[in-house]
Amino acid sequence: MNFELYISKKILSKDKSNFSRPVIRLAILSIALGLSVMILSVSIVTGFQKNVREKVSGFDAHIQVTGFSNNESFETTSINRDQDLIKSIEVISGVKNIQAYAQKGGILKANSTIQGVVMKGVGSDYDWTNVKHWLKSGITPLYNDSLKSKEIIISQNIANKLNVNTGDAVIMYFIQDPPRVRKFIVSGIYHSGLEEFDSKYIIGDIQQIQKLNKWTENQIAGFEIIINDYEDMEQITAQVNEAISYDLIAKNIRQRYPFIMDWLNLLDTNVYFILGLMVLISGITMMGTILILILEKTNMIGTLKALGSTNKSIRKIFVFNALYLIGRGLIMGNIIGIGLAAIQYYFEIIPLDPDTYYMDTIPIHLNIAYILVLNFGTILITSLMMLWPSHIISTISPIKALRFD
Repeated sequence: MNFELYISKKILSKDKSNFSRPVIRLAILSIALGLSVMILSVSIVTGFQKNVREKVSGFDAHIQVTGFSNNESFETTSINRDQDLIKSIEVISGVKNIQAYAQKGGILKANSTIQGVVMKGVGSDYDWTNVKHWLKSGITPLYNDSLKSKEIIISQNIANKLNVNTGDAVIMYFIQDPPRVRKFIVSGIYHSGLEEFDSKYIIGDIQQIQKLNKWTENQIAGFEIIINDYEDMEQITAQVNEAISYDLIAKNIRQRYPFIMDWLNLLDTNVYFILGLMVLISGITMMGTILILILEKTNMIGTLKALGSTNKSIRKIFVFNALYLIGRGLIMGNIIGIGLAAIQYYFEIIPLDPDTYYMDTIPIHLNIAYILVLNFGTILITSLMMLWPSHIISTISPIKALRFD
């Protein structure tokens, strides 16, 4: 067996009632709590960011292609449903789905109650994945390109205000000249948790809006592009802008909702602060622990030096001690951190105010890559912080150490 490793094991196993035992336990506990807090912080923040981004992109997709002259108004000019344009976008790597849309503002009425809304018109190419996930009751309508549908989906927020349920009829007044009135049937009720969208949007057949605007079936407000990976969004947006004509423009959700995305990015700063603080506390605790072990084993250090052991060899003994303690702390920290995160993920114990946080429970996103980085980062930084206390060994004189009491 390796000499340094053998001595290290003896130090950790001998005399369990000695002074250093509580300090060692404190060091292990410090690393365990530090790592568990880091795992929870990263999983909560990344879960929150992922959740909000998915909800925003669930309404407006990751990228929208509209006319260059269109402003932020809900009443937009039309563009042509150019099949060649669709094909040129479909070949871009990372594009999952392309869907046409149109939108029109109006007033929804039911049971003598009115509510201003925006109808988002979609067709047979629409991806209902996110809406189905948010669906509280009813079903998503089946739209086709040959027959206009009167079925719509509204939010729980709007349904509560109008006191309607699935299967009920509602009247919508479209503000135009002359004003138009249409009767719709509530097919489903969704709840995303994004108040800004839930209080505003309903989803209906795009052919209804085309008819109201006197558009042909080839005229739409724009295209929505859903991508596979959010991290590729900027690159794909640039590629789409290169593929489309000069009178069209592609914007992603970062550009359309900068206030939400900037808010999410600010959360990273908080996480970096927590990570740095936890690693610093763990490192300082380990430094103190090693210093106490060196102080307690001064006689042993003098004896080993007198027997011919080098400073490097003796430093290895205490480095092995530190790595053992760090390893135990990491195992405990992973169990506590991942365990608590899993409990929240599956049982949603801790709630949130959806009006403030866009969701009704603390979100969790466990990424194995992040967990590995946290573990190896903790080992690396705390190990580097061990260099200074272990260097003190070289200053200990064998004669003085043997006389030390």
